[in-house]
Amino acid sequence: MPPRAQDMEEDEEVKFETSKGVKVYNTFDAMGLKEELLRGLYAYGFEKPSAIQQRAVLPIVQGRDVIAQAQSGTGKSSMISVSTCQLVDVQQRECQVLILSPTRELAQQTEKVILAVGDFMNIQAHACVGGKSLGEDIRKLENGVHVVSGTPGRVFDMIQRRNLRTRHIKTLILDEADEMLAKNFKDQIYDIYRYLPPETQVVLVSATLPAEVLEMTNKFMTDPIRVLVKRDELTLEGIKQFFVAVEREEWKFDTLCDLYDTLTITQAVIFCNTKRKVDWLTEKMRQNNFTVASMHGDMVQKEREAIMGEFRSGAARVLITTDVWARGLDVQQVSLVINYDLPNNRELYIHRIGRSGRFGRKGVAINFVRNDDIRILRDIEQYYSTQIDEMPMNVAELI
Repeated sequence: MPPRAQDMEEDEEVKFETSKGVKVYNTFDAMGLKEELLRGLYAYGFEKPSAIQQRAVLPIVQGRDVIAQAQSGTGKSSMISVSTCQLVDVQQRECQVLILSPTRELAQQTEKVILAVGDFMNIQAHACVGGKSLGEDIRKLENGVHVVSGTPGRVFDMIQRRNLRTRHIKTLILDEADEMLAKNFKDQIYDIYRYLPPETQVVLVSATLPAEVLEMTNKFMTDPIRVLVKRDELTLEGIKQFFVAVEREEWKFDTLCDLYDTLTITQAVIFCNTKRKVDWLTEKMRQNNFTVASMHGDMVQKEREAIMGEFRSGAARVLITTDVWARGLDVQQVSLVINYDLPNNRELYIHRIGRSGRFGRKGVAINFVRNDDIRILRDIEQYYSTQIDEMPMNVAELI
């Protein structure tokens, strides 16, 4: 279910370091969107644009290069979907918008939202992701789609095989752009970019955009409009953050077992730093008769999809995962995130805890902190000007 307007009480105080001349549109109607798109938006349950949507949709649909940064759970992905549907000429059965995401799940989620809000426009979108049959991708692309939402590896493969024709692409959108321009994807993005028409519009979207990424944008963006949220306002309003001191690694497991009943009140996501740790913890929890699901990047695509389906439907209530799940995925019922391991960098902390409390709902984040982690925790607190307190006994009542 999409968030309803009353769930997303807009924080009027959001301060954007925004380019001069960016207007704020308080309603979707005021943006002058296509009639069929408005019908799709309202049918999907959107009532009022969020702060980032109010500012960034119009520059994107006017064809400007845009850098958009806002908190987790404030409607960045749906901003991409709305803008995409407005940009596309449905009469032309060619790929016009290419959206790249760092994980398969996020690419598929984006495809679903585009198909939903573009329902009355009869928009054709396809998710090109690894781990799925090449034949299916080739067939879909040969039939002609307006939008491709994919992961870089598979998209580049399709371009090289000439199944994805790039000459009609008008817009390239990088979701979770800081991750996409980090070392692991950067070369692939440049490879893809080389095949696009020279005047392609580029849009970057993320909750965190470190300085080095912003500097890099000069290479492939032209006079971009910026819609940025200051870092000290990136702490996630409405998410209470706690820590539990565990002297030794072994104690984390017992702490988690003690919390299990609290986890299943809603749905919880537990983050570990490695795939091995996810497998180990999942196994150990099951040996102790706790029901948990788990997911990481080494699993085959079918399995990843089945687990996502179970978790979205609520059949699975506790998910143990790596950072493959930390970005952009929106499961409405998650209101508790546990960092079994503290993340390896500060940016990931915001992405992880942003899985709870989506669109202004309440959320709780609990960090398991060993003695030698205290320093990292204090660093996160300072970096985001936030406060992380010791977990109270009545934590269940806060969820």
